[in-house]
Amino acid sequence: MAGSTYGNRFKIMTWGESHGEALGVVVDGCPAGLELCEEDIQKLLDRRKPGQSKFTTPRKEADKVKILSGVFEGKTTGTPISMVVFNTNQRSGDYSEIAGYYRPGHADYTFDAKYGFRDYRGGGRSSARETIGRVAAGAIALKILDSLGITLHAYAKEIGGIAIDYEKFDLQAARENAFTMPDKEAAAKAEAYATQKIQEGDSIGGIIECVVEGMMPGIGEPVFDKLDASLGKAMLSIGAVKGFEIGSGFEAAKMTGSENNDSFVMKDGKLTKKTNHAGGVLGGMSDGSNIVFRAAVKPTPSISAVQDTVNKDGENIEISIKGRHDPMIVPRAVVVVEAMTALTLVDLIFENMTARLDGICAFYNRSK
Repeated sequence: MAGSTYGNRFKIMTWGESHGEALGVVVDGCPAGLELCEEDIQKLLDRRKPGQSKFTTPRKEADKVKILSGVFEGKTTGTPISMVVFNTNQRSGDYSEIAGYYRPGHADYTFDAKYGFRDYRGGGRSSARETIGRVAAGAIALKILDSLGITLHAYAKEIGGIAIDYEKFDLQAARENAFTMPDKEAAAKAEAYATQKIQEGDSIGGIIECVVEGMMPGIGEPVFDKLDASLGKAMLSIGAVKGFEIGSGFEAAKMTGSENNDSFVMKDGKLTKKTNHAGGVLGGMSDGSNIVFRAAVKPTPSISAVQDTVNKDGENIEISIKGRHDPMIVPRAVVVVEAMTALTLVDLIFENMTARLDGICAFYNRSK
C-alpha cells in the first residue's frame, strides 16, 4: 500500500492491521549515538493503549514493544530501527457482519472503491491501532528534540463542546484525568457529558491543542514544505482529525492587520514578539516563539445507536455496530498528536542542516 511512509530525512514506515498478528514501524534516518531502550518507547505507548478507563475501548492490549534492529548496547547505530507490537486480544468475530455493509463515518466504502477488497476486521489499516507505529517512532523523535532543548506537550482543549478555562490551566491535571484536560472542572463536566452519551449509545469529539517550546528560528521551507503546512499534513493524516489551525487560526480572518500582526521587540538581547497570533511560524518557517496549533477530532464513528446505511447488495438497511470501541477518541489521540509533531519537527530540522554553506563548513571543519 502506497502512502504508509512519512518524512524525508527522518523517515518512518508503519505496517500492520488492527486484527493482524502485529503492528510496527521502521525508522530510517536516526543518527547513531542516541541512547535508546524499549522503556523509552513503552512510556509513550502506555499513554495510547486501550482499556485504561471506561471512556476508552475495553479491548485489553499490553502493547508491549520490541526493538528488532538499529540499537546496540543501548545506543542507536545509525541503521534502520525496526519495532514491533503484537496483537494479543483481537476478537475478529465481532466484525464478521460488517463485511456485508458500509459503516457510516468509516473507510469501508472508500477502501472497496479503491481496492475492490478490504480487511474488515476492525478496519484493518484504517484502524486507530495503526497509530502504534507512529507513537513508537515519535518516542525516538522526542528524545532527539529533548537533546536539542525542544519540548512539546498536547492536551484536550475541548471535549464535547466543553472547553478548558486557561485561568485554571494545570498541565499536570491533564496527565491525571481520563480526558487529558488541563482543567479539573472542565474534565468533570466532560465526564458527566461523556457518561450520558455512552448510555445513549453515542460518541463525542473534541479539540487537541499542542504547544512546542524552545524551537529555534528558521526551520521549515518558504514554499511547499512550510512548517505549518507540514504540521497540517501530519495532523490530518491521523484518522480522526478533520480540522487544523495554527496560532489564531480561523479567528485571524476576523482581525485587522494591526490586530493580527505580531510586533517584534528586543528583550534580554534577543529578538522576540509582543504577541503570537502567527503561532510561531512566519512564511512557512519557525520564528523562535512557541509553536501553537490545534487539531479537531471527530466523534468516534463506531456507535451502538441505530444508523442508516447501505449493504454491498445496494439495499438500504439499519445497523447497530457491535464490538469494542472508544466512546471518544480525543484522550488517546493526544499522544499521537505529540508523536506526529515530533516526527515533523525532527525531519525539518535535519533538512535544515544543509540550508547554509557556513553551517556546512563549520561542521566540516569541526570534523577534521
